[in-house]
Amino acid sequence: MPSSSSCDVIVVGAGVVGLAAARALAAQGARVIVIERRRVGAEASSAAAGMIAPQACEPHSPLLPLALQGRDRHLQLAAELEEETGIGVDLSRLGRLEVVFDEAGEEALQRALREQRAQGLDAAVLSGDEVRECEPNVNPAVRGAAYFAGDRRVDNVRLTRALAASAVARGATLVTGRPVTGLVVEGGRVAGVRAGAETLRAPMVINACGAWAGLLADDPQPPPVEPVRGQIVAFDMAPPLLRHVVWSARGYLVPRGDGRVLAGSTVERAGFDKSVTAGGVRAILDMALQIAPALADVRIADAWAGLRPGTPDGLPVIGKGALPGLVHAAGLFRDGILLGPLVGEMAALLAMGRSPSADLAAFSPARFRAAIPM
Repeated sequence: MPSSSSCDVIVVGAGVVGLAAARALAAQGARVIVIERRRVGAEASSAAAGMIAPQACEPHSPLLPLALQGRDRHLQLAAELEEETGIGVDLSRLGRLEVVFDEAGEEALQRALREQRAQGLDAAVLSGDEVRECEPNVNPAVRGAAYFAGDRRVDNVRLTRALAASAVARGATLVTGRPVTGLVVEGGRVAGVRAGAETLRAPMVINACGAWAGLLADDPQPPPVEPVRGQIVAFDMAPPLLRHVVWSARGYLVPRGDGRVLAGSTVERAGFDKSVTAGGVRAILDMALQIAPALADVRIADAWAGLRPGTPDGLPVIGKGALPGLVHAAGLFRDGILLGPLVGEMAALLAMGRSPSADLAAFSPARFRAAIPM
């Protein structure tokens, strides 16, 4: 890439959010460059378990309507990407089980289901015997479960690859191994980014940096995004031990089409440290064996950690930044795969001067900005 390049929009970050934004922009004929400090999907987009579970949101959270819209978008997107790229994203349609082990858990689950049904959401109650009928390897101690037929899971690694392939096919440029060192600001507005000795010029920049979104230099009011470590353990067996995604109050098990079962996940404020720790793995294994004791005899294939982008109020940061020409699409925390494609496309609309159909007021970056003295 030459030392100075120009385009219509620069997207910083090549995870699911940034790639979805670039794909949408390129489809509208925009000249778009995606610049990534490492490789495509290197961070949370590859580290995630791939759950698409909007009904795990709190029933009265402003996040729930957006999460439901995100799930609907995945149902369309999987077919689009496979047709465009030939890459299947292994989108499961089997639903999600949320199991409980005691009376208090049953009561809490019943309350949550009543609230969801009041909002018109589909959820069924299963007895312990019904749970074991559909998942024979679940712990006999399970007293019951909620079944969320609409929730899904996807292979997030394949999803990221497919989004990248589609974005490039539509005309986007991907630049990897180039850390962005700061924004270029001219006349009080964004004019591009600096990447080491290189300058990329554009009148619009989308900050899709994930856990690093708050570190984009020269942003006078960066979003308060912090890394939250999540560790995952992968078991390997064929056929897989489970068919459905199975949740409990302590964690989850996610079966994959390749025979693996992913178990996770920790929630740790550990800075940018992606270490896999003995304590983290132990907590995950204890949770996994409570849900499915048969995993005790299954080989552990891998373990890793990723950094989720968290915010002080647990909600995403979606909207225009403090500088004209800057759009933030960050802070998706545990819902990066669920929300990523939709949020990326919304960021693309904002970068093109258009308004998304969803109400984004609760996610505005302005909610964190200190009052400016007059």
